[in-house]
Amino acid sequence: MAYTGAVKVGGPADVHELTDLIISKIAVGPMNNNAYLLRCRATDTQVLIDAAAEPDVLLGLIGDGGISSVVTTHRHQDHWGALGEVVERTGARTFAGRYDADGIPVPTDVLVDDGDTISVGRVTLTARHLKGHTPGSIALVYDDPHGHPHLFTGDCLFPGGVGNTHGDAEHFTSLIDDVESKLFAQLPDETWVYPGHGADTTLGAERPHLAEWRERGW
Repeated sequence: MAYTGAVKVGGPADVHELTDLIISKIAVGPMNNNAYLLRCRATDTQVLIDAAAEPDVLLGLIGDGGISSVVTTHRHQDHWGALGEVVERTGARTFAGRYDADGIPVPTDVLVDDGDTISVGRVTLTARHLKGHTPGSIALVYDDPHGHPHLFTGDCLFPGGVGNTHGDAEHFTSLIDDVESKLFAQLPDETWVYPGHGADTTLGAERPHLAEWRERGW
C-alpha cells in the first residue's frame, strides 16, 4: 500500500520507502504523538525521532537491530516521555537542540545548532533551529538526492499553521519568521512534511496560507 502518513494510537506504523531511507511513522501516547524511525538501506543504521511515549511500542518498532541515536525535536514532555527507557535499553546517543536540552531530563549527548548534520548511516539530516514554540526546537531536513526533500517539523509546523505559541505575539513572530525563512524559502513545494502530531502535509499545500497565518497571529 502507498504511504499516507495516517496513523492512530494502537495501530500499526505506516512505512514510507525511499531509495536510500525507510521512514516508519507510528502514533503513541495520550496526546497522539508521532514518532519516526529512520533506517538507512545501505547500512541498516536506525535513528528515532521523538521517543514520545509507550517505550515498549517504540522498542518493538525498532526491533533487534537497535538504534544509533534518538533525536528529540523539543523540550515538551509529550515528545520525550519514553526517552529514558529507550536510551537505557538501546544505548542510543541523544541529540536535541542546544537551547532546549536543559528542559529534557535525559542527558543530551550532542547539542544541535542550526545547520548541524545528523547521520543515519549514509543518509544525512540537516537541523534547522526554529525559535518560538520552544527556545530550541529543531526541524530535520532530508534532502533526498533521488526525489524531493523530507522534513520532520516536531511541533513547529502542521497542516494549517505553525505550532502553538500560547498567545505570545513575540514568540509567534519568531516562529513564523523562522519557518518562512528556513523552511519555505529554502525548500520546494514538493517537500513532504512529517509533523509531531496528526497528518502529514507538503510545503506546497501550506505555502498559500502563510500570509493568512501571519495576519491571524497563530
